[in-house]
Amino acid sequence: MDPRHKLYKTLDKLTVDSETANTMSATTNDVAMQDAASSGVTPDAIKRKLETELGATWVEIEDMSGGCGQMFEAIIVSPHFTKKTTLARHRLVNSTLKEEIAAIHAWTPKCHTPEEWEKKRPQ
Repeated sequence: MDPRHKLYKTLDKLTVDSETANTMSATTNDVAMQDAASSGVTPDAIKRKLETELGATWVEIEDMSGGCGQMFEAIIVSPHFTKKTTLARHRLVNSTLKEEIAAIHAWTPKCHTPEEWEKKRPQ
């Protein structure tokens, strides 16, 4: 028998438990925002931690998730990045924000030294 037919027969036997059917619905934006608020991960909290623990001179964090606090993109400028590769910079930031990164969905840091940032930043 073709394996696809076996799969179809298996899927025909699946049922949804009526007690859990209501808990399987997609979350709304309000629920997602409450979840983000309860996780404690905010752009301001991330910024403060980077400034205190990495000595960051410039931190710009953008919530790319539309406000639910699950996807952040950051520009981080720190003298601690001097003479470090991009991978080493990311590892330094990720180790600093280990707990915060574990609570969110996506994190994209862009790490620069103060000298690099002076050349790249928008005027």
